[in-house]
Amino acid sequence: MNCSVIDIRDVSKRFVIRKEKSLKERIVNAGRSARFKEDFWALDHVSLAIDAGTSVGLVGPNGSGKSTLLKTIGGIIQPTSGEVLRRGRLAALLELGAGFHPDLTGRENVYLNAAILGLHQRETDRHFDAIVDFSGIEDFIDTQVKFYSSGMYVRLAFAVAVHVDPDVLLVDEVLAVGDEPFQRKCMEKIREFQHDGRTIVLVSHSAEQVAEVCDRAVVLEKGKILADGTPREALRRLRRDYEAQIQEDIQQREATTVSGPTAARRGRISGVALSSPGQDGESLSIVPGDDLTVSGVLEVREPLEAWTLATSIETPLGQVIFGTDTTLLDVSLPPVDNSVNFSVTLPALEIGQGDYAVNVAVRDSAGKDIDRAARAASFTVTSSGQTVGYLHSRPRVTVTP
Repeated sequence: MNCSVIDIRDVSKRFVIRKEKSLKERIVNAGRSARFKEDFWALDHVSLAIDAGTSVGLVGPNGSGKSTLLKTIGGIIQPTSGEVLRRGRLAALLELGAGFHPDLTGRENVYLNAAILGLHQRETDRHFDAIVDFSGIEDFIDTQVKFYSSGMYVRLAFAVAVHVDPDVLLVDEVLAVGDEPFQRKCMEKIREFQHDGRTIVLVSHSAEQVAEVCDRAVVLEKGKILADGTPREALRRLRRDYEAQIQEDIQQREATTVSGPTAARRGRISGVALSSPGQDGESLSIVPGDDLTVSGVLEVREPLEAWTLATSIETPLGQVIFGTDTTLLDVSLPPVDNSVNFSVTLPALEIGQGDYAVNVAVRDSAGKDIDRAARAASFTVTSSGQTVGYLHSRPRVTVTP
């Protein structure tokens, strides 16, 4: 039976946003300051229990309360109401350079940061060489950290945090700062922690990172818990929200540019739709291996002799997982006088479960955009759940003595 190492009980956190623009205005308005400030609830009655040995991802849009919740768990800030109960030694990577003094050297900051995290000097002496070796900044360990790059900050801070033998590790997005080899090293260390049965709470905007590392994900929005479950379930809810917001933004931009640059375009893409054998529409659901056809209409204001048609597929977070165009495919397109229907069929599309959007663009012979239909249509891929990631495959496993 698992027991909770972190118990968040009805936690709310209020920040006061002041509208005065200067100290003078604050003094003048001191007697009637209520009119010049407002309350912002970064967390609103959040309750959450995290069991020992689990890896939990906190995800959500900017301003949803993820970092505030992590700082509350770490004891960096105190909740306005409610309480957070913790057990075991806790190490936190919450902000770039948190716990470092800029005028001290890297060596001195290792001892300072380790002391803040609860290590005695003898223990730090024992771990020091391993910390420096993990960070990879041996040549700069006796340099003041104010001269460090952001990557060097993260390397040293992460190295200290993972060598203080924590029961709970809190990580807030800082891993995105390091280079790829260091990120791989960090992920290996996190895997090692998971194997040892330690608890990890991770804040990340990378849905892929959360799906890979975590066995549970919590979606926050406006300080409230929106979803709590497996990474797949929680991220699906997050992606739906992102998709709705993106579509709303696109519609607003289109509404405000009707008489602007759009009106001056040489051509226009319209009627983009998706279809698969047996179904069609602006949004459809397919399974890995199905064909997907993207179709639409190109209307031009003046004859177009040479042109290129481009198609791409992206995730709700904007990562392009597939893209091509007729130039790459060595396909010649006929001239267009007025309008033309087009279609691009992607046979046996082996992509993993998730929500995706299709972009379509038309370019002239010089490579300049004639029109671009961003996220013109969307589709969902559902699978058996036996694989994760953007690439779908049907593995065969063979074991021989």
